[in-house]
Amino acid sequence: MILLTNIIGLLLFVFVIWWFWFSTPRVQKVDSKIIDVIVDNGVYTPSPIEVKQGQELTLRFIRKDASPCAEKVIFEKWNLSADLPVEQATEIKIPTEEKGEFIFTCQMQMYRGILKVI
Repeated sequence: MILLTNIIGLLLFVFVIWWFWFSTPRVQKVDSKIIDVIVDNGVYTPSPIEVKQGQELTLRFIRKDASPCAEKVIFEKWNLSADLPVEQATEIKIPTEEKGEFIFTCQMQMYRGILKVI
């Protein structure tokens, strides 16, 4: 019984590590100027987001998760951040002049999203 409990615990541990650091969701290609990003259950949805260089883009974050980790989004590359009140939309205008992959996170870097500018 102890062995079974240890195996289940180990599998859950591996799943959590995979979920937060190694899973690669499908790319969401965007043609719209405003994209809703849901903040819930440890993820930003959609992510990754792919936009064309120079495309006008506003990300509208809608926080569903009341945990403290989800209360802020940070775009370190552009020194942008915003507080995310629960169940309210918060818009951030994103610069898309430079091509590349840009990470956005919560303040503890548990929530992680990717913006790809192509």
